[in-house]
Amino acid sequence: MTPARRCALPGLLLAVALSGCAGMSPRDQNTAIGAGIGAVSGSVLTGGDALGTLGGAAIGGLIGNQIKPYRHWHRQHHR
Repeated sequence: MTPARRCALPGLLLAVALSGCAGMSPRDQNTAIGAGIGAVSGSVLTGGDALGTLGGAAIGGLIGNQIKPYRHWHRQHHR
């Protein structure tokens, strides 16, 4: 694989992934971001173990789902 293709593939995948978030609610976006961060963290902490990656994604998704967007929190607490 040429160096140009090695760079183009991750860029294309990133563009597709980010465009998929355009129609999501803030809660759905937080869930997806949390799952992604959790998956990476779980993978790093367990040395790439699949179960650790899946567990991290599940926990991160749950945490991300429960986090309220800043604007929503700010409106509720600063009236």
